Amino acid sequence: MKKPRFDLWSVFWAVAALLYFFVPLYGTFDFSLRMKKGEISLQAYQLVFSDPQFLRSFQYSTIMGIISVTISILIFVPTVYWLYLKLPKARPFVEIVTILPFVIPVIVYVYGINTAFGGAPLRLTSNTFTTDILMVGGYVVLSMPYMFRAIDVGMRTIDVRTLTEAAQSMGAGWAQILFNVIFPNLRIAILSGSLICFATVIGELILGDFLLRPALGPYMAAVGRDKAFEPAALAIISYALTWASLGLIQAISHGGTSQQQLTGR
Repeated sequence: MKKPRFDLWSVFWAVAALLYFFVPLYGTFDFSLRMKKGEISLQAYQLVFSDPQFLRSFQYSTIMGIISVTISILIFVPTVYWLYLKLPKARPFVEIVTILPFVIPVIVYVYGINTAFGGAPLRLTSNTFTTDILMVGGYVVLSMPYMFRAIDVGMRTIDVRTLTEAAQSMGAGWAQILFNVIFPNLRIAILSGSLICFATVIGELILGDFLLRPALGPYMAAVGRDKAFEPAALAIISYALTWASLGLIQAISHGGTSQQQLTGR
């Protein structure tokens, strides 16, 4: 039996990639702890969490994120399901449409929203409720590439036509097929897309800034202009949220795989 060959170049590039990622992260974390001269402290984090504006911005972005994720799931799961079941030839066109947020700059998109919906006769930016509706719509569009592709990858792993025919043979309607058959089989893909969508909402800057809403992105930008240590603490907090999301995906994915192995599926 051939012994595995030790590839020095692979190890070198792996170590270089780890250093490239973790050294700046460590530097940011170390800097965030040095608000008090000559000692290590969590004062920057205490100031961030005690700031009412941070809590208000985080709460607002969290609510917007949950609403945006829910709407995205309700839009893209039936859409991708119908593409696989009835309209496979339309899939390349939908893929092009869903990648447009990567092509069109966000500033152009937000300016278009302001121009189309902010003036007469709609004037949707004249009050907070309708502006929040525009915010949610913008978040859904900006996170569309991630949500669509996450669900698309999940849909490839299941036999959509066989599951649909089996459910129809038992008398299930379209709503029952979607919510009782398709959604449970896509739970990991939906979770992955949801967490990426939520992270997009939490970190988005331009929508909240131009529509004058108290989102977390504009708050972080404002803090970064006026202060030094608090932005570093906010950066570490955002990294922690991202890693927690990735860990949640991994844990649920592992749990789902283990459950399928135990049930013999």
